[in-house]
Formats: sequence, C-alpha cells, structure tokens
Amino acid sequence: MSNSLVVRRFASEPNCLRLMPMSTDKPETPPQERKRLVKAPTRGKEVGTRPKAVRVIKGNKMTQSSQAWLSRQLNDPFVTAAKAKGYRSRAAFKILELDEKYHFLKQGQRIIDLGCAPGGWVQMALAKGASNVVGVDLLYVEPMPPATMIQMDFTDPACGDRLIELLGGAPDVILSDMAPNTMGHRQTDHLRIVGLIEAAVDFTLETLRPGGTFVTKAFQGGEMEGVLLTLKRNFAEVKHVKPKASRAESSEVYLVATGFKGRSV
Repeated sequence: MSNSLVVRRFASEPNCLRLMPMSTDKPETPPQERKRLVKAPTRGKEVGTRPKAVRVIKGNKMTQSSQAWLSRQLNDPFVTAAKAKGYRSRAAFKILELDEKYHFLKQGQRIIDLGCAPGGWVQMALAKGASNVVGVDLLYVEPMPPATMIQMDFTDPACGDRLIELLGGAPDVILSDMAPNTMGHRQTDHLRIVGLIEAAVDFTLETLRPGGTFVTKAFQGGEMEGVLLTLKRNFAEVKHVKPKASRAESSEVYLVATGFKGRSV
C-alpha cells in the first residue's frame, strides 16, 4: 500500500496535511508449510520395537536340521543374553532359574557336572562360590580355573572313580545335563536318554553326600517312571521343572531331587 493513500495534501489547504483512513485489508502472508501426516521412518531403531527374525539362507552343504538349529540360535533371546553376559551357553539361565527356586548352590560346595560342555553350569557353580567343581564330557571343554574339566565317556567304568578322586571327596551336588547323540529314531533316542539318566542316578546314589542335591535333565515319557520312583525313595523331595530357557517345542524337563537320605536306604 502506497503512502498517498494514507497521507494526502489538499489543494484548498496547502499547509495542512490530513490523515485518511487506512485500508482494512489484511496483508498477504506467505503460505505455511503443510504438516506431515505420515511419521518419518526411524529405520527400526525406536525403543521397544521388536527385532525382525533372522532368516538363514540355505546352502548346498548345510542339512535341513543344521539350518533349523542355526535359525533357532540366531533368533533365540537366551543365546543373545548369554553372549552379552559372557556366559558360555544359554543353559546357564536354566541352572540359575532352578537354583533361584530351590537354593542348592552354595559357597564351599563340592560339585560334579556330568555332560558339562561347553561349561555354562560349571561357570554358574563357580559364580555361586563352589570350592571345587569337576566336569566331564565326551567333548573337549575349554579350561575354566579353578574348575577341573576332563574329556571322558561317563559310562566308562573308570570315570566315576576318576571324578571323585579329582573332587577330593563326596560331592554336595551332582548336576547332569547329559544327552546322547540322536539317531533320528524317536523311541530309540528316548531309550538312550533314559539310559544316561539311570547311569547318573546310580552314580549319585553311590557317591552323593547325605543331604545333597541331584539335578538332571529328563524327558517326558513312560520310561521315566522307574527313575522317578528311585529318586523319591532316596530323596526327601523331587520336583519337575521346565525352565523358561528351555525351548517351548522341547519335551525336556529337569528333575530337582533334594535332601539325599544316604546310601543305607
């Protein structure tokens, strides 16, 4: 708007300036930027978003069972958590949960771990203050001082005496996470598993200190009835537990037998 429309000099009154009304028209304003109705992408980094599952690309040299195992490992939150905490395996969370419920790991104990590879349970026993821990497995296990690891077949008749010798006395706790190599035949595999559990039970009844604890992996099935009856006769209490770290599709459970009554029973 020009000044001539605001201030005007009239010819009849040359020495007088008269103010005229200004226009009521609003000045034009620049157009505002239109608001975005769609949230800008965050590239999946928002807090609380669930990570996408990792897919395994099939390879010519990888069997279907190996591909399934690798896929489970890559997408297992307990595997991720174990790596973050420096645990040797996801199985560490199983023994921690069992101990949280039944409090059988204590300072100064002697502990034997059957089927100890890769060492997650031994690691937790040491963390709880065990004074002497001996582990055995068919596979080589990286040393974990002050624990003692031996590579040996537990079913070898000489193995039991060797474990007690290395331990330096009767164990307060015997842990067993043993499982045989599977053959692909469900019934046969189950019987082999039960056979290992029975061997662990026999060793426990011969060597465990009175009042001690026995923890073993087990699987649901009718063949376990004899094992359960034996444990109930020789221990004050026997509990079935499926830890959260056990995969939902697995039939494994754990037996926690506490209050060993002694070898005279």
